[in-house]
Amino acid sequence: MLALCRRGHAFYRRRWADAKVDLDAIRSVDDLERLPLTTKHDLMHDPENFRLRVPDLPLPETALWNVVYTTGTTGTRTPIYVTTHDYEANLFQCRRNADIADLRSMDVIANLFPLTPAPMGSFVRAAENAYAIGAAVVASMPGAVHGRYDVHGSLEDGVRLIERHRATVLWGVPSYLRRVIIRAGELGADMRSVRVCALTGEATTPGMREDMRERLRQLGVARPIMLDRYGSTEAGAYVQCREEGDWHNPTPELLFHEIVDPDTGRRLPEGERGALAFTHLDRRGTVLLRYLVGDIVSLANTPCPHCGRNGDRIVGPVVRTKDLIKVKGMLLSPDQLQDAISRVAGVEEYQIVVAHADPADPYSMDEMVVRAASTRTDVAQLSAEIVSAAVAACGVRPRIEFGPANEIYDPDRDAKAQRFVDRRKK
Repeated sequence: MLALCRRGHAFYRRRWADAKVDLDAIRSVDDLERLPLTTKHDLMHDPENFRLRVPDLPLPETALWNVVYTTGTTGTRTPIYVTTHDYEANLFQCRRNADIADLRSMDVIANLFPLTPAPMGSFVRAAENAYAIGAAVVASMPGAVHGRYDVHGSLEDGVRLIERHRATVLWGVPSYLRRVIIRAGELGADMRSVRVCALTGEATTPGMREDMRERLRQLGVARPIMLDRYGSTEAGAYVQCREEGDWHNPTPELLFHEIVDPDTGRRLPEGERGALAFTHLDRRGTVLLRYLVGDIVSLANTPCPHCGRNGDRIVGPVVRTKDLIKVKGMLLSPDQLQDAISRVAGVEEYQIVVAHADPADPYSMDEMVVRAASTRTDVAQLSAEIVSAAVAACGVRPRIEFGPANEIYDPDRDAKAQRFVDRRKK
């Protein structure tokens, strides 16, 4: 991997030259500490320079199969390039994950991830997981409508899709998936085919998972299983072999993990908590080495006490170190969102509030509200412009509330405006 990067990876060739790295001295993963760390900012600042370009490689290693996007501190989505070689590696990883999490060829997977303006890794990979094991997959395609073709589905469409196809696996952002289950109860839908919920895209708590189990029990599901999946667009997914367990690295031959001091790059002893960094070992599209995921965790390399597997496992709790937050499963930058809204003509004061849609229900879906004050009289047009700016900046469609400027920010009372408020219960 290092030899290929030396030939055709613009970012690392420059970074290693600046750091005077002797690549010939790196003989094993134990020597990776000689390499500098890579941050998410590095990738997002110049994603094209993270794409491996070695034209004399075989066609499967150079042909572009697809592109998925990750989000971060800028409004622009960051592309992750996937060659045919990488796509087949993803299928290989999916097959391993299915074996760990007990997904079966006879399963019917309901893909409940949103259809977003830029390809979302989770949406794309839900289908890949089905392909990898010969299972069936159906998609409800929820999300905010964009573009000229209205192909999106509603919450009720998702419920009826599950019922009609007798889906056994519900796969989606947990807060949305929970709303599907609640709506199924309201409609009296038959959900007895469901056996597993694959929770991806945002953190969940034991209480939220138990709430979802209980709602499914009330719908006739005898033993609903909640499996959290940990991962990223850049690396793929890690799965649990049992509920509330650690996250297995399904493919140690593809991903090497370290727990490091993010300031020095020094690797920490096994079991100690620190910043998680991964290294691609066999990648041909976007290649990342010693890449800081942005989470504080620990690693375990002993055999799993539940399934006996020997691969490394990520051990929680997961603590985010980045300034980004997740709303409706989308990773966004509050600063970028604030900048976008402040640029809308006529907005005098504003505040962005993220809260539970039902304040009395700590497990309800996220809701984003933009409180705004303006002297403009074309309120409908202004509202549309704010929504458009927010969606362009972060991919989340907010609800707009207009009110007096002093109710949003009173300079006689507060020295500083509070532009972003997260009212969700942690």
